[in-house]
Amino acid sequence: MKKGLIAIALFCIASYVSAQDINLLSPTKTGGKPLMEVLNERQSNRNFDSSKQLSTQTLSDLLWAAYGFNRPEKRTVPSSQNRQEVDVYVMLSTGVYFYDAKANKLILKEKGDLRDVLGQPEISKNAPVSLIYVINLDKNGRETGYMDAGFPVQNVYLYCASAGLGTVARGSFKRPDVHNALKLTEKQEVVLVQPVGYLK
Repeated sequence: MKKGLIAIALFCIASYVSAQDINLLSPTKTGGKPLMEVLNERQSNRNFDSSKQLSTQTLSDLLWAAYGFNRPEKRTVPSSQNRQEVDVYVMLSTGVYFYDAKANKLILKEKGDLRDVLGQPEISKNAPVSLIYVINLDKNGRETGYMDAGFPVQNVYLYCASAGLGTVARGSFKRPDVHNALKLTEKQEVVLVQPVGYLK
């Protein structure tokens, strides 16, 4: 029994760290701390432990909390007129990925460790995961898109407070560098970066 569980764990780790599309596990939609407790514990943290990776289950749960679907065509966060103009990209040491919430997978966009483009290496190189929020200007206006991008950021803060993780919303980085690294179009704009990980 133990050997079987170890084999499953190794398979999950291998799929997580290799540079290819990543099929996510089904998110856990129950449990966690009570809402009032996580509101009380919500805070920004920047001192990540680079030796600790997020498990594949934790990564799945984190992304679902941020921007997954909790009803047909409806997400865990609101958006103006349900335009859903925000996209979530995931930066790992193996590459940058697009979070496809409907397929519940990460689609590889660019292979390699690109975390340097996020700036502040003491944060971005130590956090195992950085979420990058991008708005689509062909779906909604810039001001509305910036507002809507704040909702998944707060969901991640609350999830991290519940799961014993640290996070911080970052607006200080060179947007053209990140834009180019993600190979975005002229109608896409990077709004915020949010590293996530275990704290030292």
